Amino acid sequence: MKNIARCLLAFTAACFASAGFAQPAAWPAKPLHFVIPFAPGGPPDVIARLIGPKLSENLGQPVVVENRAGAGGNIGTAAVAKSAPDGYTVMMTSSAYAVNVSFPDAAYSAERDFIAVTVVAAQPNVIFVHPSVPAKTLAEFFTYAKDRKLAFASPGSGTTPHLTGENLFNIAMKLGLPAIHFRGAGPAAAAVVAGEPPVGSMAMTAPLPFIKAGRLRALAVSSAKRIAALPEVPTLAESGYPDMLDYTWVGVFLPSGTPAAVVQKLYDAVRRALQSPEVKERLEALAFDAIAEPPARTAEYVKAEITKWGQVVRATGAKPD
Repeated sequence: MKNIARCLLAFTAACFASAGFAQPAAWPAKPLHFVIPFAPGGPPDVIARLIGPKLSENLGQPVVVENRAGAGGNIGTAAVAKSAPDGYTVMMTSSAYAVNVSFPDAAYSAERDFIAVTVVAAQPNVIFVHPSVPAKTLAEFFTYAKDRKLAFASPGSGTTPHLTGENLFNIAMKLGLPAIHFRGAGPAAAAVVAGEPPVGSMAMTAPLPFIKAGRLRALAVSSAKRIAALPEVPTLAESGYPDMLDYTWVGVFLPSGTPAAVVQKLYDAVRRALQSPEVKERLEALAFDAIAEPPARTAEYVKAEITKWGQVVRATGAKPD
C-alpha cells in the first residue's frame, strides 16, 4: 500500500507540473531593479548605493540602481506602482512618499498601490545658508530676511524638507519666502553653494559635506536633539520653534500584490545589510540613524506620517510641481 501511495503522489505531482502548476522559481532568480524617484546625491540614492552590494551578497543576485527623477518623486513612484508585483522592481524613496499622496490628483495611492517593506534609516532636515548671508542663527536670519526678497531651495515639491521650509519660513516666521524646487537634494545643495538661491532646507546628506567644508552655514536641525555630525548646530526647538520635529526617512516599498514571502525575504536582506559594520559606520558619518522595523510596524508608521504631512500640506497650501 505504501508503494502504491508513493506512486500516486508522484503521478499527481507530475500531472500538476505538466499542466502548468509547477511551483514558481525561488525568488530572486534574476537581478533586482531598485528605482530611486529622485536625482543622484539625495538620501534614497546614497543609501541604495550603500546597501546595494550587501543586498546583492545576501540575495545572491545583482542589485541595479536606477534614478527616475521628476515631479517631486511622483514619476518614478507611479512607474513602480504599475510594475509587476514579482519582487524584481523595488522602490527606495524618501518621506516625500507620505506627502505626495495628500496632493490633489496624486499619481498613486499608498494604500492601494504599495506594500511597505521597511524604513531603512532617517535623518533630520537642516536649515542652511550661503556664506554671503551674514546670519549665524535663525534669529539673525529672520532680521536679515524680513526686508529682503529671498527664496529657499528644496529637493522637490512635496518633499519633507520643502514642507519644513514652508512651515518655518512662511507659517512660523511669516517671511513669505518662495521655494525653488530642484530634481533632488544633490542639485538643490549645489545651487545654494552657488548662492542661487542663498537659503536651503534639505535632508542632511547632500549639504553636509559643504557645511563641513565651510561652503555652507547650518543654522538649525529639525531633530529632537543635536546631532553628532554637527554638534555646534542647535535644533529648531532650541532656536524657538519647539513644535518642529521633522525627519527625512528612506524606505523600501514593493508593488501591491507582491507575495508575502518575497516581502519578508527582502526585509530580512535589508536588515542584515544594515548590521554590516561598514554600512553602520557610513550611515553614522552621513548623520543617519538605522531603523529597519519589520513590514507591519513600518506600515503603521507610514500611515501616521501620511496623516501628519497631510495636515502640513493643507496648512501651508503646498502644491506639487
